[in-house]
Amino acid sequence: MASTNGTPGVASAQPGWLSREAIVAKPGFNRWLVPPAALCIHLCIGMAYGFSVFWKPLQGALVGADGKALAECSAGAVTFAEKAVGTMRALTATDCNWSQFDLGWMYTFFFVLLGVSAAIWGGWLERAGPRKAGLVSTLCWCGGLLMSALGVYTHQLWLMWLGSGVIGGIGLGLGYISPVSTLIKWFPDRRGMATGMAIMGFGGGAMIGSPLATALMDGVFKTATDPGVWQTFVAMAAIYTVFMLIGSFGYRLPPSGWKPEGWTPPASNKAMITSNHVHLDNAHKTSAFWLIWLALCLNVSAGIGIIGAASPMLQETFGGQLVGQAGLGYLEMKKDAALAAGAAAVGAGFVGIISLFNIFGRFAWASSSDYLGRKMTYFIFFTLGAVLYVLAASAADWKVLWLFVICFCVIASMYGGGFSTVPAYLADIFGTQFVGAIHGRLLTAWSTAGIVGPVIVNYLHDTRYAQGISPDKLYGEIFYILAGLLVVGFIANLMIRPVDPKWHMKDTEVAVEQAKLSSTAQADKGGSYGIGKGGLDAKAAMFWTLVGVPLAWGVWQTVEKALVFFH
Repeated sequence: MASTNGTPGVASAQPGWLSREAIVAKPGFNRWLVPPAALCIHLCIGMAYGFSVFWKPLQGALVGADGKALAECSAGAVTFAEKAVGTMRALTATDCNWSQFDLGWMYTFFFVLLGVSAAIWGGWLERAGPRKAGLVSTLCWCGGLLMSALGVYTHQLWLMWLGSGVIGGIGLGLGYISPVSTLIKWFPDRRGMATGMAIMGFGGGAMIGSPLATALMDGVFKTATDPGVWQTFVAMAAIYTVFMLIGSFGYRLPPSGWKPEGWTPPASNKAMITSNHVHLDNAHKTSAFWLIWLALCLNVSAGIGIIGAASPMLQETFGGQLVGQAGLGYLEMKKDAALAAGAAAVGAGFVGIISLFNIFGRFAWASSSDYLGRKMTYFIFFTLGAVLYVLAASAADWKVLWLFVICFCVIASMYGGGFSTVPAYLADIFGTQFVGAIHGRLLTAWSTAGIVGPVIVNYLHDTRYAQGISPDKLYGEIFYILAGLLVVGFIANLMIRPVDPKWHMKDTEVAVEQAKLSSTAQADKGGSYGIGKGGLDAKAAMFWTLVGVPLAWGVWQTVEKALVFFH
């Protein structure tokens, strides 16, 4: 007998407290409590972007009797094959230090597993509900941090890979998509804004996590012989567990048939917004799914590699100009330690600036898409992005620093905006019934782009450098190639059409799915004082403060770093 709480073979008269049915909102619930619940989770798992803060401390974690750091496990390796052999040794060796190449694989695991897990378990999430998915995400992400702490303590790299990389990556995927379907159903009138608020949190997670980790390592746990990394992992796992549990238990679902008071669903003449639903099992059979997949993949590919190389890109392109020595090239500048340090500080400021545009672009572009339309918003991403890459190449040749920076600030905003706009795009095309699971499958585009983008940028950079091309000329050709990717993305977006009606679910099929959320709360469909009414009441204000204060602190920390750029 199937239970009502989603666990096969266990009978129950009442829905379990973790089940989807148990979290249907009661009359009087304020829908503005749901976005901060999503932010509680996204601000924690977004630390995946900030993991590089641990690389330098971990590279020198082991010291010899003379107090100096031991050699890296891949010391002397030059080719990729040699580095790979060194990494295999580093997985279990305790007599050598890890290299950035060894640790950098964590990023690959993070974002490949994010897309894969979201695709595999997205359907389960729709059946189980966001609370259960949020709790599993908490166990995976925070449990992965604890396993990584053990890996650092015992100097076993494979435990870090397995803990944060694989298990944590699964937590990333489930945590990332857990609020998407819920927010879209609570805000059918503002789909883009709702998902933009949550996904903005994922971009902001590193703004909080990176300075927090640095403060814990340098100010609390660091000793003469211990960088304090494993203790920091434990402390952050504890902090994140509290926030993610609050977020998981804060999720509520609207009863079937609910809509905001006074809101009328879009008129049927808006062809790109359907009032029908496509089943998860059929979404990937449509051309629209794969065209949106391609559009997201190309938008991310064009941005992720450059954003990851922002600081060295700026230093190589402008060299001594960053520190008031306009005639000094990058290689000459590196010979002067003081000038090199000053340029590195300016590069870090540049990273801070584009990080701010990345996070706020997620909210701004997604909110704008509610008025512009999702297809038009992506048209802007592709056309303006391609133009800006060409303009950035010219700015690099002309040595016009301010124009170069403006180009990449806008590009970073559209990179983030692509992530936050696509859930609403999917809801417009495929309906809301399975949008969370469909979004999960679409995130394999992110996993693909996470490999394609950096490979294009880093491979071409290294190849051109080996050919003897001057550092300030390395990126021009790369920018043109990335602009070409965006042109292909423009064509893919142009070809997106409404789904053929043959894929639409029948009314009886939709009724069966919606009946699973039957509740006494269904009596309220958005009345004067019913579900979704309220705005920023006292309870909502407290919840928003809980997530707003750390986010504001993280933004300020980033602004302080960014200000160095203007000095």
